[in-house]
Amino acid sequence: MTPGGSASGFRRLDERVVHDGHVITLAVGTFEAPDGTTFDRDIVHHPGAVSVVPLHDDGTVTLVRQYRAALDLDLLEIPAGKRDVAGEAPELTAERELAEEVGLRAARLEPLARFVNSAGFSDELSHVFLATGLTEVGTDLQGVEEQHMTIERIALADVPAMIADHRLLDAKTVIGLLLTLQRVAGNGG
Repeated sequence: MTPGGSASGFRRLDERVVHDGHVITLAVGTFEAPDGTTFDRDIVHHPGAVSVVPLHDDGTVTLVRQYRAALDLDLLEIPAGKRDVAGEAPELTAERELAEEVGLRAARLEPLARFVNSAGFSDELSHVFLATGLTEVGTDLQGVEEQHMTIERIALADVPAMIADHRLLDAKTVIGLLLTLQRVAGNGG
């Protein structure tokens, strides 16, 4: 995410990298408050991500059930991936991830939302898209978790109950599915 500065008078003074990992970089940033005091904050730099709600003509959506090591849980999620190709537009990343993970190509790809995941410590910016007019293509599963994930289709109408009873916990999935549900309801179903 591009630093935009602060209207409230905070300024970034310095930053030092303490870990440069496979996906993230961990830094300690030094900042100046409006009153002139300085303070440090841990910052996780992330290349950003895309996610896609594949909506079928019958009112179902395709999700993946994937192991997430940080939580030691299998989560039900919309297809997603890192923006790890330099200069690639979010729409192209979304198209690639949709094909790689669930073997679908969309005739239409519409932006639903952009959001920051954990603004208190990370600069990760996520883009969520709605994919319609779906056709099947081959998959290209990347990484050990994807190679062991399962693909599931659920009724979009079941989403509120699945959020309420904690079958859907992932933020990008909740955001994407609720916005899709709202869009479908606004279009008369």
